[in-house]
Amino acid sequence: MSSLDRIPDDIRSFAEFWPYYVKEHLDPTNRLLHFVGSSLAAATLIGSVMTGQLYLLPVAPVVGYGFAWVGHFFVEKNRPASFKYPLFSFAADWVMWSKIATGRMQAEIERVLAAPPLAATVTPITAGRRA
Repeated sequence: MSSLDRIPDDIRSFAEFWPYYVKEHLDPTNRLLHFVGSSLAAATLIGSVMTGQLYLLPVAPVVGYGFAWVGHFFVEKNRPASFKYPLFSFAADWVMWSKIATGRMQAEIERVLAAPPLAATVTPITAGRRA
């Protein structure tokens, strides 16, 4: 399986998605491209509305995702999670943006990498079962 095909199929919540998302954004250049793209997309959206030039609205996602996808395909060499989990990915983009803006993203990466895998934290219930 290539690194482009490793997006899990069984993510059911944002809490499950976030550690996966963080691990797909380990390269600082990829994170910078996301930050710049999201910032430019937000500026395009706000500027379009404030100036009444609504024809620019479709440019916002092109700018935002353009930067992010360059980061994934050419820097991180993985497939954007937005292909399989668009809503979780969109939310995570802004969580990451806020953590980068406040200087907390590196600590979040370290926390996620130090945490045991989710499956390792779940123990089967065997009490009360007959052998």
